[in-house]
Amino acid sequence: MRTTRKIGRSQNPEEAVALILLCVSGMRTETAQYSVTEEAERGSFVANIAKDLGLTGEDLLVRQARLVPEGEKQYFQLNHHTGDLVVREQMDREELCGQSEPCLVRFEVLLENPLQSFRAEVRLTDINDHAPVFLNKEIALKISESTMPGTRFLLESAQDPDVGNNIYTRQRSDGRRYAELVLDRALDREQQAEIAFSITAVDGGTPPRSGTALIRVLVLDINDNIPVFTRSLYKVSVMENSSQDTIVMVVSASDLDSGTNGEISYSIVQNSEENFETFKINAETGQIRLKKPLDYEETKTYEIDIQASDGGGLSAHCKVEVQVKDVNDNAPEVIITSLTSTLSEAAPPNTVVALFNVRDRDSGDNGRTTCELIGEQPFRITLLAADAYALVTSEALDREQVAEYNVTVRARDEGTPALSASKTLFLRLLDVNDNAPTFTQAIYTMMMSENEPAGRSLGRLSATDPDAGENARVRYALVPPPPGTLAVASLVSVDAESGTVRSLRPLDYEKVRSFEVTVRAADGGSPPLSAQAVLRVVVRDENDNAPVLLHPPPDSSAAGELVPRWAPSGYLVAKVVAVDADAGQNAWLSYELAKATEPGLFRVGLHSGEVRTARAVTERDAAPAEAHRAGAGPRAAIALCHCTLAVALVDGFSDAFHQLDQDAESGQQPKVAEEEIITTYLIASLGCISSLFLLSILVLTANTLCKARVRAELSPPSPSCYADGDFASDGVGGTGTLSSPFRYEMCLTSGSGRSEFQFLRPVLPRQHSNAEAGLDKDEEPLYDSQPACDGEAHAESTATPPL
Repeated sequence: MRTTRKIGRSQNPEEAVALILLCVSGMRTETAQYSVTEEAERGSFVANIAKDLGLTGEDLLVRQARLVPEGEKQYFQLNHHTGDLVVREQMDREELCGQSEPCLVRFEVLLENPLQSFRAEVRLTDINDHAPVFLNKEIALKISESTMPGTRFLLESAQDPDVGNNIYTRQRSDGRRYAELVLDRALDREQQAEIAFSITAVDGGTPPRSGTALIRVLVLDINDNIPVFTRSLYKVSVMENSSQDTIVMVVSASDLDSGTNGEISYSIVQNSEENFETFKINAETGQIRLKKPLDYEETKTYEIDIQASDGGGLSAHCKVEVQVKDVNDNAPEVIITSLTSTLSEAAPPNTVVALFNVRDRDSGDNGRTTCELIGEQPFRITLLAADAYALVTSEALDREQVAEYNVTVRARDEGTPALSASKTLFLRLLDVNDNAPTFTQAIYTMMMSENEPAGRSLGRLSATDPDAGENARVRYALVPPPPGTLAVASLVSVDAESGTVRSLRPLDYEKVRSFEVTVRAADGGSPPLSAQAVLRVVVRDENDNAPVLLHPPPDSSAAGELVPRWAPSGYLVAKVVAVDADAGQNAWLSYELAKATEPGLFRVGLHSGEVRTARAVTERDAAPAEAHRAGAGPRAAIALCHCTLAVALVDGFSDAFHQLDQDAESGQQPKVAEEEIITTYLIASLGCISSLFLLSILVLTANTLCKARVRAELSPPSPSCYADGDFASDGVGGTGTLSSPFRYEMCLTSGSGRSEFQFLRPVLPRQHSNAEAGLDKDEEPLYDSQPACDGEAHAESTATPPL
């Protein structure tokens, strides 16, 4: 439902007239429109908002009614007691809205509890509070005395900021207002040179307002004299670096006429587009200025035609000649006429690399140039002709040191200040095969394990060549050994491209421990260059050999040993001797009892192989004979060998003989030889006891000396040592006994006092035939046979082991 309500007020300007339009739709926001005249005094009544909204003053207070202006300034105020809307600030319609119509001031009335918003608009009605105004209080017109009557002159219009009926003027068809001055009769300058009168503009307001301006008419004289220049030709010199707006020349002309006929204006006759773009002239003073900087290299002389015109249209002409002076404002130019971008590094000195010219657009000293190279490079500049130069090499080139050159040529003129320009030439050197390959090492040492399968990579050789392309492509090859030496080419190979070294067949450390071969690296140049290095291959030992028993012989039956029943603890029963063909830790042997019929009665030395009683023999050990199996093997316990010892506990040698004879021969020996065998055993036992006595004295002496030496040198004890010796291959007799004497190499340490002495390893043979080593006739056996006993005492002992 829409309700429209009008409220009328007095037409007096001091009272407000308000029109209210309320739009109510349920709980929606109400809209109201009011009007008030501009310039209404503060406190002027506009409308009663409380009544229009159906509220009381108390409601406005309770609901905290307030006005929210649309702009930043608040022009109205709400009385919360009466609900009246009054003017807070005077409003000027022309200031707020200008010529826009209608002029509206919008605001909102906000109520709380509940929150409601009512939009209101107050229209400002215009009053005639502005009079028409001329922009110029005095209007000057120049009319020639020869002007015909009836001539119309357009006048400046008055401006009135009011709107509506407050403005009344004549308008053109396009809506623009205008006023005209019409000449009623002919003018005579000699009778009256100046005419003055007023013009009034009146608006259509109530009451009407008006504005006045003074019109001054100057009667112009008839132009009967032409302007005259002081000179017909003006000459001037200007530096080419003169800035824009620089004064070039001032021309002057005069006219005998008065008024406008005597007023002269200057202009440039556009006889040249270049002149018009370069120069400009002040129409009143005759000053000629630059529009843009001059360039001597483009134009050296300018001729300008100047025209002087008076107010009557008469004119005269003169000429201005401008000479441009050169300044050093152009840097030299380096122009390349021929360039070789690639050059062989073998090029001799004085080889031409480039030809170039130098040009400077300036004149005189400003145009004279010199050339030079920047930096120290193997090049120089040669003068060929005027401003023509050649860039040549000055010394030998080396691509490996410098592969590319950026040659900078700088040209400098002789002006003040001097200007210069640079040109950079890129030159790349072509490679020549003048460098041989170089190995990264003189000697390469590579390791390989024995029995390693063929084709295994041992390492990689590396050689570099500072040349480029094919000249730097390195290929590897083995150098054939001299005749009569080991054919190492059958042992290893070298990949020609990568330098990878591979084995060709498995090697045996016991036959070949190391070998050397010469390797050649050759480049792909023509002719090729090469270098050599030594490749040393060291074979690393593997535990591939089982220990070999020397005593007792492995092919004999159980060896018999005699032990008296009164033997104390530690009694030496027998000594097991074994050797290992491997080296290093793989040749370190240890001994242990693998099986014994009486485990608690005997023990074997871990390193010495001596079988001793672990305790004293008692009556309870009544067994007539005991069999013991001793084993020997390296520390890694990978390869083992075994032997069997038969020990007889006897009261006398007769019993021992009978017992051993029965156990060993199993009744196969004839009884006729029993006495002869017993006698032999007795003699052997006596010899063994004597040898042990002498050996004990030697061991004690060596032990004392070794301890004294260790204390003196304060060196740490060595866990083991090795030495070389000679073992005869036929040292073991066919009867299973060890022939006397048997030679051992032993080392005594600070800790050998408990174990007396140790038999570490026998001395291997120093030479073997090629057939025994498994080599060809032309191959040499390569062995390393060096003792390794540091800080220890050495002694040789000759002993006959007990049987």
